[in-house]
Amino acid sequence: MDRRKFLRGAALGTAAAGSLAAPAIAQSMPKLQWRCTSSFPKSLDTIYAGAENLAKHVSEATDGNFTIQVYASGEIVPGLQAADAVTSGTVEMCHTAASYYVGKNATYALAASTPFGLNARSMHAWAYYGGGLDLLNEFFAGEGLYYVPCGNTGAQMGGWFRKEINSVADMNGLKMRIAGLAGKVMEKLGVVPQQIAGGDIYPSLERGAIDAAEFIGPYDDEKLGFYKVAPYYYYPGWWEGNLLLNCFINLDAWNALPLGYQSLLKTAGAAATLEMLADYDYRNPSAIKHLVQNGALLRAFPQDVMNASFDASQAIYDEITATNPAFKKVYDSQMAFRNESYLWQQVAEYSFDTFMMVKQREGALKMGG
Repeated sequence: MDRRKFLRGAALGTAAAGSLAAPAIAQSMPKLQWRCTSSFPKSLDTIYAGAENLAKHVSEATDGNFTIQVYASGEIVPGLQAADAVTSGTVEMCHTAASYYVGKNATYALAASTPFGLNARSMHAWAYYGGGLDLLNEFFAGEGLYYVPCGNTGAQMGGWFRKEINSVADMNGLKMRIAGLAGKVMEKLGVVPQQIAGGDIYPSLERGAIDAAEFIGPYDDEKLGFYKVAPYYYYPGWWEGNLLLNCFINLDAWNALPLGYQSLLKTAGAAATLEMLADYDYRNPSAIKHLVQNGALLRAFPQDVMNASFDASQAIYDEITATNPAFKKVYDSQMAFRNESYLWQQVAEYSFDTFMMVKQREGALKMGG
């Protein structure tokens, strides 16, 4: 065989293959520019970063063909109107907490967090492997939305109070910033719930418009300065054993995406979820120490407050499931897994963590040999 002819033919074949492949690649990675409105200000860098990380992963994976511009709360619409901007088509997607929209339908809360519900690990297990995402997107399709998880804060704190809480009687009449189904639970304890966006909480506490407020946890709470106007810092945030953040995507825009882009958005959301949870777990330990050093008074909720809150939450769930079939379908699945999950977690994880925490209090956890 003539070696020169063979090499020349091979080169021509490679060039031809390249010219044929290019249009197929271009068709699978069209140029798209989306807008995403966030429910959070840029100053809350950890939670705001959920959408930015998703957008970064999508852009990098598509070599810049699919870009998502993230806008902070208030730049396009107020934070609590983010989902409305998606359904109206003002933007293609938003980054928010689904629990903000329980006024539309209580089922929204099950996509984020519920009082005495799942912790972060259980929520992820149910969503990704327990059929949770399928159930949620069956519901959200009727809302004109597609749901993609995008961040998790982990278990949250119980919030900041201007006065000490010694019993459930002290809750009566308190005006408290608290969102989602937790607000309905608090009402049964005599609390007057207020839905206030994150950036407006501090001035509301400062001028006495509210008596207490919950937000997320030490890192974000320190940045917002709540300890300066409400010194009592309670735990645990029983209404948010986790907070699974989400991206809502306009359903028509979602359905118009190439399958590769749909898959990429789901993968990027999962990556952003892992990154946010790790970021909070890294930052909260030092933040809680700073808060105490600056005068925050850590307090556990009294046991009668915890028990009354638990009982009130069960009554709320009974009321909702009796009249809301969509809620009941998702809730029954989620709570069945919660009960199984805690059976397992107390065997290994809880036992290990408890032992290590005792050793920490004994001063036995040393660095080095």
